[in-house]
Amino acid sequence: MTQGRFITLEGSEGVGKTSNLAFMEQHLREAGREVVVTREPGGTPVGEQIRALLLDPANQAMVFDCELLLMFAARAQHLQEVILPAVARGAWVLCDRFTDATYAYQGGGRGVAAARIAELESWVQADLRPDLTLLLDLPVEIGLARAGARGAPDRFEQEQRAFFERVRQAYLDQAAAQPGRYRVLDAGQPLEAVQAGIAAVLDEALAS
Repeated sequence: MTQGRFITLEGSEGVGKTSNLAFMEQHLREAGREVVVTREPGGTPVGEQIRALLLDPANQAMVFDCELLLMFAARAQHLQEVILPAVARGAWVLCDRFTDATYAYQGGGRGVAAARIAELESWVQADLRPDLTLLLDLPVEIGLARAGARGAPDRFEQEQRAFFERVRQAYLDQAAAQPGRYRVLDAGQPLEAVQAGIAAVLDEALAS
């Protein structure tokens, strides 16, 4: 049986995760792999309900600890219902954001202590970590301009630019600290160039 893999795609607003996730799925399917595409927060019926709570602009009064715990509540359901069973049967799981996003948004953006996030990470995930993480990186002003063209902003998208600068830096810090798992791609390039870089990373993973 083909070994299952858990691959995550990370990045802040407007970096192009949706279109590139579809490209990744197609590339892996063409290589003969079973692919499961999912997202966080969400990925399950319970998780999608939690996602709606987290993104609803009406919930501006949500405190940071509530936000953090909801993220991990959705993640616990997601792992048991989708991710772990898929990897166990040999599928390649592509996930739009995972715990690295929690370190970036709740840690970098909100200022929640990394040790608190790490404690929840250990509790919910045990020793599970992504096999590979692709980070789409883009200057904040460009990403926000792209995101703003999509429609009404959600609760996170309503944050100030300084918040997203902290998110971006937290992502880059994680990538620098974990070069074996992370691959950073310049999302400001033309789409064809970005996807050529993604294909090269995936081909490396397929050959390993």
